[in-house]
Amino acid sequence: MWRRRPPVLMWRLETMMDNEVWRWVWTGLALLMGLGEIVTAGFFLLPFAIGAGLAAIAAWTGVSDIVQWLLFFVGTGISFLYVRRFMRAQDEDGGLVVGPGRYVGMEALVLETIDTGANTGLIRVEAEEWRAVTEGEPIAEGGRVEVVDLRGTRLVVRPLDR
Repeated sequence: MWRRRPPVLMWRLETMMDNEVWRWVWTGLALLMGLGEIVTAGFFLLPFAIGAGLAAIAAWTGVSDIVQWLLFFVGTGISFLYVRRFMRAQDEDGGLVVGPGRYVGMEALVLETIDTGANTGLIRVEAEEWRAVTEGEPIAEGGRVEVVDLRGTRLVVRPLDR
């Protein structure tokens, strides 16, 4: 004889994780996403960390797992909208330029000759040393250059001594 399967709702309740487990899942996820955001660029993981944080707070207060998931999705979605808005405002204003792109247009000192054979040398921009390439003739050590572009992890320079 066929055994009757329990109603879907009862089956769902029997397979749910205990709220005690969800507390730690959401808390761990929020911490991991937060730490991931710290070590990566671009504010991509921040909305997920915020959503998981909201779900963790809900789990610790004893709210059902469905509400926790709802808070996670809604919190993440709203956070994405605010982060996107913030990033767009930064782009339009010129905002804070981060990374090596901030050196374009700045002067630098050549620490190691930039020759056409190896097509690479070493320069100092502000307090940092960077590998540099030139599209023209070699640039001798001690020369002054202007950073004109960024190519991969190298700065493209041209001499200022003309």
